[in-house]
Amino acid sequence: MKSLLLIFLLAFQQPDSRPVIVAFGDSMTAGFGVPGEQAYPAQLQKSLDDLGYNYRVVNMGVTGDTTSGGRTRLSRVLGANPLIVVLELGANDRASGISPKQTEDNLGQMIATLQKTRINVVLAGRTQNGLESIYSRLADKYHLTLIPSFLEGVSGNPDLTISDMTHPNADGYAIVVKTVLKFLEPLLKKMPN
Repeated sequence: MKSLLLIFLLAFQQPDSRPVIVAFGDSMTAGFGVPGEQAYPAQLQKSLDDLGYNYRVVNMGVTGDTTSGGRTRLSRVLGANPLIVVLELGANDRASGISPKQTEDNLGQMIATLQKTRINVVLAGRTQNGLESIYSRLADKYHLTLIPSFLEGVSGNPDLTISDMTHPNADGYAIVVKTVLKFLEPLLKKMPN
């Protein structure tokens, strides 16, 4: 009886038709070291709901991902048919042998592809390994919203990170969400809701 009820409920469940925001990145997006509901995409969803924004946040973060890996996953992002992509990649490139020029080229190709399909890109920058200049140049070139420091106020703080002192804990991700919202909300206010 319970299985029939479940089948009935699933058959008549309405698909989530809210416009999509894809959080596309590496372990900082995936939520390495914390339960999924504490990662920034899940906390961003809750904040958007609380603020009355009718969007669905999809977490497409992969721990250890690089900009090269991101390029290979871009079709999945496009398949989600997002209105907005928060792009947070690049921090793992140098350790993976990817040159700064290739990082910039990979990010540029992803941004160009997303913009070609009229997707708004919010570029989540990082202040490490000289990446700041890459993110700034891309933001200028493609006229997109730049979050200059995705981990502002979190990075290196033992109260806001897990034991590796790099990845945010739940409290750290709450600060990341405030940072993301500061740059995302002006864009949301311009869009039909």
